[in-house]
Amino acid sequence: MWDGGAARALSRAVTRALRRRRAAAALPGAAGDDHADLSFQTGLRGVLQDYHRKKQLKSSSTLPVSLTEMKSNMFTVKRPFSTSHSSVDSKEIKKFQLLAHKWWDEEGEYAALHSMNDIRVPFIRDTLLSMSSNYHLGNPLSGIKILDVGCGGGLLSEPLGRLGASVTGIDPVEDNIRTADQHKSFDPVLAKRIQYKSSSLEEIVEESMETFDVIVASEVVEHVADLETFIKCCSQVLKPEGSLFITTINKTQLSYVLGIVVAEKIMGIVPEGTHEWEKFVPPEELERLLESNGFSVKTVSGMLYNPLLGSWSWVESTSLNYAVHAVKAGAQSHTTDTPPETDIQQHSATAGTAGTVPGGTV
Repeated sequence: MWDGGAARALSRAVTRALRRRRAAAALPGAAGDDHADLSFQTGLRGVLQDYHRKKQLKSSSTLPVSLTEMKSNMFTVKRPFSTSHSSVDSKEIKKFQLLAHKWWDEEGEYAALHSMNDIRVPFIRDTLLSMSSNYHLGNPLSGIKILDVGCGGGLLSEPLGRLGASVTGIDPVEDNIRTADQHKSFDPVLAKRIQYKSSSLEEIVEESMETFDVIVASEVVEHVADLETFIKCCSQVLKPEGSLFITTINKTQLSYVLGIVVAEKIMGIVPEGTHEWEKFVPPEELERLLESNGFSVKTVSGMLYNPLLGSWSWVESTSLNYAVHAVKAGAQSHTTDTPPETDIQQHSATAGTAGTVPGGTV
């Protein structure tokens, strides 16, 4: 599935991650940890080699047969768009229907999304606060209407609600909404601030034109059937000068190896079949769609998940996961605005921390 050089590169990446883990832990008994880390690295290399041999035997496989072929097709194979003008993919609905009852298991299939809150919630909060001087201590997002598209079981809706925002969470999977409704009912404050609806984005456009101050679509766009329709609908329900936050996965060789082969087929970080590499979105394509629909892209920053520590961090590279903040043009504006230089300097000064996103890098 990939050549020896790619496997060695992956092995080196794992080694670096293990070194960071040991440096961060700094606990007694380092010699024992070294032995365990070496064993893990050796075992992973063996698994990769074994997987490579097995895949060579499957001549009928529909997956890319080599990184060389992937490289040649990476920017020539267009993302398939639906002709039904709906962003909902029925195959995706079936996949998530099976996992609807597992959203709040912090050690289960959605563990990585739980830990992503450690960086995506501060990213949203701090970005919004930097754009306004009027906020309430304790409830900094009070008065802000947020639409959480593809909310699932409410993993992102709830922390945004606790920050004071009025949150509407929508998801086409009815069982996801039932799970989200049940979980928020345990907290009377959240029960008042959050409402959930089983609906696609297209279905609420007519009743919600320019209704929301903020839209969040976290780990969603790589599952939609028609990305252009999705972005257009976001623009329609967002107020002028409103903010759109997106987190997703880049379409690169590395994202295929780590996001599909390792994360799904080898380590089982997410269930096999969760993602389709063909639907991953390069940041350049996402920026183009946003700008053609009246958005100004303010920030594009890389994200990295460490499965050994179960944590996310901001990185310069966008070759795997990345986050985008875009702002819809004002009612009288037909041009893209330049982000304030002070905001860029503020983000750059805090780059690399888990609580604040670094300045926009691609």
